[in-house]
Amino acid sequence: MKESTVVDVSINTAEPNTPEPRTISIFGYELIREILLPEILGKDAPEILYWAGKRLARTYPLTNFDEVITFFNNASWGQLEIKKETKNEMEIELLSPLLVSRVKSKAEHFFQLEAGFLAQQMELQQGVIAEAFEHPVKKSNKVLFTVKWDIKDSVK
Repeated sequence: MKESTVVDVSINTAEPNTPEPRTISIFGYELIREILLPEILGKDAPEILYWAGKRLARTYPLTNFDEVITFFNNASWGQLEIKKETKNEMEIELLSPLLVSRVKSKAEHFFQLEAGFLAQQMELQQGVIAEAFEHPVKKSNKVLFTVKWDIKDSVK
């Protein structure tokens, strides 16, 4: 959190009910994500953020992965792309200018809010228990998520 720069977050305004393009202060974003939340949540921050992400997904249930991509854009969490998908696993890449300092920092990485959100969305869409794991990649300034589920472990 060294500089108070502003990032332009462009959103496709061709779709109805999509917010207008806007700018986000990196300082303001990081102030909340990197300073305030860890201070409030303490050592349990990763676990709490994961469950908070799951709660957000239950509040905003989406019917397919394209809607998840749109949600991430609208929430200014970044651009999602499926890198690999099998019958019980998905690898997803997250890119955003807002991630650069978080990925490069030596501090702990907390992408658990996003991981919890992805896990719960897949659980809702697949109808089976799912979990997600974060993998920050410093060299490329991105985060990879692995979402796994067991088709035999259905949600009841």
